[in-house]
Amino acid sequence: MGMINENLLSRITVEPRVCHGKPCIRGLRYPVEFLLELMSSDMTVQQILADYPDLEPDDLRAACAWGARLSRIQRVEPAAA
Repeated sequence: MGMINENLLSRITVEPRVCHGKPCIRGLRYPVEFLLELMSSDMTVQQILADYPDLEPDDLRAACAWGARLSRIQRVEPAAA
């Protein structure tokens, strides 16, 4: 499993009737991909939390942990030209 905290990952839920089954934070309608996009933009964690008051700091860490887990791959093959 590595360094990813399972308690953080437990904040990620997948429910068919919430956001078309995309991974979301705590059953809320905040897809993980949306939070990752916000964090990769110019917004700070404080700004995100201010704009979305039902989110918690651990929710943003959970989104990062989810992204880290999904990025684990064996190797990358170059695309054929």
